[in-house]
Amino acid sequence: MPKVKTKKSLSKRIKTTAKGKVIRRRAGKSHLLSGKSQKRKRRLRKPALLSGPDRRLLKKALEVL
Repeated sequence: MPKVKTKKSLSKRIKTTAKGKVIRRRAGKSHLLSGKSQKRKRRLRKPALLSGPDRRLLKKALEVL
């Protein structure tokens, strides 16, 4: 049986902390920024942690974490 390959596109978009939490980018920062407030854009700059149920799906997709 061959090895399961890692989803490389997904692995490039996330990072893991030392304790195993998953950091992701926030959505909504790529275009149509003129209609968004400065406060909202500033908040979108900061990374976010992945929630529990999503972490389980991610683990299945990566087969590594």
